[in-house]
Amino acid sequence: MRAARLIKMVLLLQSRPSMTAAELARELEVSERTVTRDAQALSEAGVPVYADRGRAGGYRLVGGYRTRLTGLARGEAEALFLSGVPGALREMGLEDAASAARLKVSAALLPSLRDAPRAAAQRFHLDAPGWFRETPAPELLPAVADAVWDDRPVVARYRRGDTEVERKLEPYGLVLKAGVWYLCARVPGQGESEQGASGPGAYRVYRIDRFAAVEAVTGAGGGTGAGAGPARFARDPEFDLPAFWAERAEQFARSILRAEVVVRLSPEGVRALPHAVDAAAAREALTEAAGTGADDDGWVTVTLPVESEEVARTQLTALGPEVEVLAPASLRERFAAQAVRLALLYGRKRSAYSGVRPGDPGPMLDA
Repeated sequence: MRAARLIKMVLLLQSRPSMTAAELARELEVSERTVTRDAQALSEAGVPVYADRGRAGGYRLVGGYRTRLTGLARGEAEALFLSGVPGALREMGLEDAASAARLKVSAALLPSLRDAPRAAAQRFHLDAPGWFRETPAPELLPAVADAVWDDRPVVARYRRGDTEVERKLEPYGLVLKAGVWYLCARVPGQGESEQGASGPGAYRVYRIDRFAAVEAVTGAGGGTGAGAGPARFARDPEFDLPAFWAERAEQFARSILRAEVVVRLSPEGVRALPHAVDAAAAREALTEAAGTGADDDGWVTVTLPVESEEVARTQLTALGPEVEVLAPASLRERFAAQAVRLALLYGRKRSAYSGVRPGDPGPMLDA
């Protein structure tokens, strides 16, 4: 533990002209007294750490001293490529490895380039989750991430409705989509995979927050528990995680579009449709409708796949008067009733005076 801290202290001093005891203590997560003792230990070991006294003083390396202890461990190198998503690193338990990797890279840079990491961090930040959503990290995410990194099969119990299902999985990759973590895994013995794996097994996608338990498979026999070394599975070198996820995401988006509605759209409605409903489905429907052209009013009739009538009502309401529902009749009737209510609501005038507070309906006047 102390040896790792001493190495980190040398790398910190190598990457900056000087650092105060308070700065080092904050970076190393120790007291300033411990920093003083560590600096003395490094000096006695032959590392030229010099302490400048006074208010503007601190610690620095003398004579351009550079350590050779900048080689990246495998875990640090892997984490380095994910350092642009700090939240994901923290949730997977890789924050320390990424921090060490960044520090080693900074220490290896020329002095003229040492401000590059900070400059980049001040100019680009990735915030993956959507607005107004606080999605807690799944409790079992670090265990699943470890299995993904090490190609270790696991036995997972996950919730499916009101029941729990247990299944042996070969964890291939993790995906963070709109703040939700998914595991792409191969299930041995469930038919040939879609991407041509060398052995039997179908690829599946699981939401990690639905896992109730995850246990690593140990030993050649494929069991779990203590007393045996971790097992490994042979990863299919042809598996392409981004391509697999893109295909599955498209399949999922289409699988939930189980109903159809027929609508007329104004030119403005045509432009707004991809922003109100599934964008891919909207573009495909508009492309098919382009063959028939617009009517005398310039409106286009479109047959649109939707998730359900209720979802369609919510989505198409966003288009306001730029859409007319033609079918099904039940949905048209709901829009007609909604239009009558809106006409009644906006057919009355509210008196405007300073005494009306936000949320206060105030007095009503006839139109």
